[in-house]
Parts: sequence; C-alpha cells; structure tokens
Amino acid sequence: MKIKFLNTAAILAFSVLSMSCNDKGDKADANEVEEVAVSEDAGAKYAVNAADSKIEWKGFKPTGTHNGTVSIETGTFMIEDDNIVSGNFLIDMTTIVSDDLQGDEKASLENHLKGTVEGKEGDFFNVKEFPNGAFEVTKSEKMDNGKMMVSGNLNLKGKKNNITIPVSMSKNGETVTLTSDKFTIDRTKWGVNYGSKSVFDNLGDKFINDDVELKIMLTANKAASY
Repeated sequence: MKIKFLNTAAILAFSVLSMSCNDKGDKADANEVEEVAVSEDAGAKYAVNAADSKIEWKGFKPTGTHNGTVSIETGTFMIEDDNIVSGNFLIDMTTIVSDDLQGDEKASLENHLKGTVEGKEGDFFNVKEFPNGAFEVTKSEKMDNGKMMVSGNLNLKGKKNNITIPVSMSKNGETVTLTSDKFTIDRTKWGVNYGSKSVFDNLGDKFINDDVELKIMLTANKAASY
C-alpha cells in the first residue's frame, strides 16, 4: 500500500510539473532580421510612457518557475487606422526583477540574471556590456479578431532576430495601450545559453528550459504635432 501511494504521489507530482511547464504562451519563432518599417509621416505619433509600461517574464525549470518584470526605457509609435505603422521601444535590462522571491534569494537571482555576479557575467544577460534591449517594428497587419500581428526585430544581448506576436490595442482619449498575448522565445537564439541542455551536456535535472515566456504592455500618449 505504501509503495502504491508513493508511486501515485510521484505520478501526480510529475503531472503537475508537466502542466506548469507546458502552460505557456505560443512560440514566437526567431527569424532573419527584416528591414525596419518607415511611417512616411503617416498616422499619429505616440510616445511611450515608461512609468506605465513593462515586460513580464517567466522562466521554467524542472523544479518550478520564476517570474518577474523588466522596465521599458523609451519608445515611439506611429499609428494609423488602428494599426501600428512603425515604431520601436528600448528595454532597460538593468531593471530585471523577480516577483516570486524575497530577500537574499531574490537578490541572488536578480544579480545572476543581470550578470553582475563576479566571474559569471556571461551566464544570462550581462547588463554591464548590454544594458539595453530593443524592439523595432518591421510589419503590422490587422486581423479579423481585432488584434494585430506585429513583426519586429528583437535585440537582446547584442543579437537580433525577427519575431511575430499578436498585439491588442485599446484607446482612451489620446492614450493608447498596446498589450501582447503571452508568447515564448527560445532564449538561446539570443545567446542566453546558461543552463540550456540543448547547448550543454550532462546537466541532468539542473537545466533551465530554453523557452522564456514574455508579455509586453506599453502605454503611450499622443505626441503634440507641429
């Protein structure tokens, strides 16, 4: 009876772990860099309000997940007929924070992710060398469901790949809010290789999943025209 109970408990634990690892946003494939979209002065210009904008992140490993946020530094968009004509935003990689830990564990994870631990600068994002990431819109298409499929060059740790993600837009007077669906990227495509079993052998169960889940939330105010 005891053995049966232990086996059942192990199966349940594995099932819960599998569900938590598989319950992720759709994969945004990393493709070749594309030419940045040019607005040709069409549409209205909006400036990103950094204080009300952020990127949520979640990482996955066999023992669970970690999640947190990264701040947006600056950004501008041109919007015409409820579609993004062009635009870009800058990501402040020095602001990576963990929301699921406290105290020393929180500080340890954040410093490791930033690459500020002496001798381990290259493990994750190495913010001393690469303090900023960026996203540049290359194309946007309105969909029948009211969302936009936005393609853009995502620059992280000095590497660029083009991704396409679903984005919703809402308006409130002269303020727009752009919110992506949750999506995942393969971090190794941007050279973030620490703990990746697709890069390193013999990690056993000490690996970290290559997929990182992201959700982008931007608030922007209409810029004055001259």
